[in-house]
Amino acid sequence: MIQPCWTFTSVTAAPTAGHATTWVKIAPMAKDDDRMFEVLCPCCQATLKIDPGTKAVIAHHAPEKPRTIEDIGAGLERLKGEAAKREEAFRKSFEAEKMGPQIRARKFDELFKKALENPDEAPPKRDIDL
Repeated sequence: MIQPCWTFTSVTAAPTAGHATTWVKIAPMAKDDDRMFEVLCPCCQATLKIDPGTKAVIAHHAPEKPRTIEDIGAGLERLKGEAAKREEAFRKSFEAEKMGPQIRARKFDELFKKALENPDEAPPKRDIDL
């Protein structure tokens, strides 16, 4: 029967920025063992080669990321579509800003007329007045 030469202990730290951090503590059982082993990182799914004698990461292999764009033409069309969406959003925002002074003047006139009709009525409470 093969005996393991190390023990694993999983330790989870308090959440930082919404994510709990997990470490794997490694304690070698025999000091003369020079065999390295691989551990899968719980955060980034990378493969870590660890030396049990020194308890150090010897090699790190990040997983391959999938391609976000399969075809150059499709990616180019998507970029052109995003540019048109940005232009449309800018145009709408610009039109809203142009109408802003007129809207504020209409609101002021309406509230002023209401205040003249009911002079005994207290002004509405603002959030800062509470």
